[in-house]
Amino acid sequence: MSGPLEGVRIIELAGIGPAPFAGMMLSDAGADIIRIDRSDRAEYPPRQGPHVDLMNRGRRSVAVDLKHPDGVALVLRLVGGADGLMEGFRPGVAERLGLGPDECLARNPRIAYGRMTGWGQDGPLASAAGHDIDYIALSGALDAIGREGERPLPPLNLVGDFGGGGMLLAFGMVAAILNARTTGRGQVVDAAMVDGAAALMTMTYTLRSAGIWKDARGTNLLDTGAHFYEVYETADGGFMGVGAIEGQFYAELMRGLGLGDEDRSAQMDRSTWPAMKERFTAIFKSKTRAEWEAVFAGTDACVAPVLSATEAPDHPHNKARGTFTEVAGVVQPAPAPRFGTTPGAIRRPPPNPGQHGDEALGEWGLPADEVAALRQSGAIR
Repeated sequence: MSGPLEGVRIIELAGIGPAPFAGMMLSDAGADIIRIDRSDRAEYPPRQGPHVDLMNRGRRSVAVDLKHPDGVALVLRLVGGADGLMEGFRPGVAERLGLGPDECLARNPRIAYGRMTGWGQDGPLASAAGHDIDYIALSGALDAIGREGERPLPPLNLVGDFGGGGMLLAFGMVAAILNARTTGRGQVVDAAMVDGAAALMTMTYTLRSAGIWKDARGTNLLDTGAHFYEVYETADGGFMGVGAIEGQFYAELMRGLGLGDEDRSAQMDRSTWPAMKERFTAIFKSKTRAEWEAVFAGTDACVAPVLSATEAPDHPHNKARGTFTEVAGVVQPAPAPRFGTTPGAIRRPPPNPGQHGDEALGEWGLPADEVAALRQSGAIR
């Protein structure tokens, strides 16, 4: 066991998407997390091999019936020895289960109570259903992503669910736990994906306020409006990502494309961008992706091959840094960020629901006979 959060104990009420991603980040950084899975998800006989959801890696699972009074009492007992609890239900669900902030803070006044939702705990949309695309739509992020004259393009579910959701919750949990250790007071962390997506747009709002960003998508510096910040197809159907913003990098890009003698002073003249993009398109189509990689190798032209999820783990840079790793036969992203003296680690593969009941509850202070009684009563499985 290692990581800067070693010794931090967190309870995770199982959910989907961004809340488990926050748990993954905290676990990779060393936190000891018990994942409370639904008892009806536990299989008997137990599933052989790890669970498929990589975002659940590193934790231990206890399958609890949260509609059983002994199940709720068990979670509250664990709360008494925890630094944090995270839940990803709609507003009011945890309260109806008897595991809301009031109950948990009464049991442990130092607890950091993390809540992951799309719309937040209050506001007109708080109780409405939604997904990543809805949250980034309302935050202003989705409207800015896409090419000129085309519909907005959803960037997978990276901006709302994981950047604006899971990472926001992980940051909030660490901040609240640190504050509790200083003040002795816990608090609720209201992590809403719409808030997080809006926060990720801060630089865009900076550029708008400076008058150098227009709401017309695909016409700006970073949204494929510029010819030097774009993706170009190669002769073999591959793609190269180009991001030569600064003048010195743009000069190297132009040299690599065979345009080194041209006047580069017009780089930021927006009226030239469409014509230059057409020229770049034709030039990149003249060589294969591998040939362009060779042209720009060792330069500061800010040009990189667009790799698939299959190719990325085998790129020499990613291999040298260990950006990807393999656990239980499954290739996956390695823990990030990296810590110099307390490196994080993937402690174990994703658990199957209920896999670690005896082990985890024992380490958190429950005697074996009490665990057996809870299983006998149906409170855990």
